[in-house]
Amino acid sequence: MPRYGPMYGPDLTFLGVERCDVDDPASYADADVVIIGAPFDGGTSHRPGARFGPMALRQACYLPQDGSRPSLALRVDALRDLRVLDAGDVECYSGDVEGSLEAIESAVHRIAASGAVPVVLGGDHTVALPDARGTARAHAPGRTSMIHFDAHADTGNISFGHLYGHGQPMRRLIESGAIRGDRFLQIGLRGYWPEPETLEWMARQDMRSYEMTEIVARGLEECLTEAFRIALDECDQIFLSIDIDVCDPGHAPGTGTPEPGGLTARQLLDAVRRICYELPVAGMEIVEVAPPYDHADITALLGNRVVLEALSAMARRRADEAGGERWDPRRPLLDGR
Repeated sequence: MPRYGPMYGPDLTFLGVERCDVDDPASYADADVVIIGAPFDGGTSHRPGARFGPMALRQACYLPQDGSRPSLALRVDALRDLRVLDAGDVECYSGDVEGSLEAIESAVHRIAASGAVPVVLGGDHTVALPDARGTARAHAPGRTSMIHFDAHADTGNISFGHLYGHGQPMRRLIESGAIRGDRFLQIGLRGYWPEPETLEWMARQDMRSYEMTEIVARGLEECLTEAFRIALDECDQIFLSIDIDVCDPGHAPGTGTPEPGGLTARQLLDAVRRICYELPVAGMEIVEVAPPYDHADITALLGNRVVLEALSAMARRRADEAGGERWDPRRPLLDGR
């Protein structure tokens, strides 16, 4: 079958990193991280547009597209200290939900099975099902936990007569056995959905959901520490799912289902850094960046930095494990220079 190439926008890689081909395992055999786009928004229940997210996330930066980004805080250059490649976009047709999800899962599974960490640029949150399931299949289903940043639980059952959509992937994941319900940690929930029946289903799965009121009362750091302990209990690796609407719309307006009262950009970046530095992350995704509703690229820039923060933390973790000087967030920027 002929490929159509880049689906939406110019044929760019993430900040200029080298390309690879997901159908050619030799092209990413030595990769630490493979970025792949999932430009699917056929599961949205409100405003579509996240199909343009991968394009925006790849290029949202004022610096050159040169495959280099030294981190001031972490003192690494993740795009060079790690072998980071970009496999382009999975071909997704919004009119074919199941076919698109199957293609995404196949691509993610190939990447994860090679030993690289798949970093998926969405797309709406429907893609969490193939992203996390493909990653878990490559390791050990039931031994991969999920840390899920979102304003919404995404644990609905049937919407508009369909099993698949951006409000249902977490239920489908748990039902599949790829991720255990009692190792499913949700951070940032708020608003006026889901209804009691869905909350009751979540409670029966022993899910742990940190609503924003609890996060404000206890502090994000304390909630994260507790979530880490649960996530690592009887599990070997983490899948990190980030819906950009976990942030307040003032920090991320370009999304399909905005919900006031969320995390700040700074809180999200710090949390992602901590997760990817402290935990064994086997795969991650960032979803629901919808450029048609963005203003001044605010959301795309934040999403781009979420990916960079994750990669930089992975690079710092590797350097420390290799015997380097352990990272200290209190160290002054110019200390020893």
